[in-house]
Amino acid sequence: MALDKIGIAKRIAQELEDGFYVNLGIGIPTLVANYVPEGIQVEFQSENGILGMGNFPFEGEEDADLINAGKQTITAKPGAVFFDSSLSFGMIRGNHVQLTVLGAMEVAANGDIANWKIPGKMVKGMGGAMDLVGSAENIIVAMMHTNKRGESKLLKECSLPLTGVNCVTKIVTNLAYIEVKEGAFHLIERAPGVSVEEIQAATEGKLVVPDNVPEMKLG
Repeated sequence: MALDKIGIAKRIAQELEDGFYVNLGIGIPTLVANYVPEGIQVEFQSENGILGMGNFPFEGEEDADLINAGKQTITAKPGAVFFDSSLSFGMIRGNHVQLTVLGAMEVAANGDIANWKIPGKMVKGMGGAMDLVGSAENIIVAMMHTNKRGESKLLKECSLPLTGVNCVTKIVTNLAYIEVKEGAFHLIERAPGVSVEEIQAATEGKLVVPDNVPEMKLG
């Protein structure tokens, strides 16, 4: 069956490596902090000025003054540091973040990403996404494979205003784990119980399918 948001976060958490500095975007990406594999040390960074985010607090233990960039309450690990936005974006623009995990509304087969604006709808601004996709070398997108109308979000070309061009390296959706390279989506793993045919039907952009695509193992 297709993954839920927690399943997507668990699969992305497998991409974490010991010593990584990681930025988690708003939405599904924030859940990744709850599923760090045992035996590795990862530092989560938020562009509103914290390095050393922990997982989400238990109900009743929230601190309204301790939030991430999406204004969700968070926890801080021992040794966490707080700083202003200029230092935070200096860290991002200086390529000191080894992995960035973002949500998206659309991703194109060449790695373009649109994740900040739908024309005609009110938006507060692009936030830190533009800096993140412009600086990071390892960008994973966490999203549903199709929109609420059942239309593919993995496209030949993005139709929405772009956040960044030719920058996405991997995508984890409710249906699949995909690498973006050579102008195409390369299917690496299937969500448990999901067929290759289902993934092909839900993908508008060019999808390269090897023989015997394995199922994800979420632990």
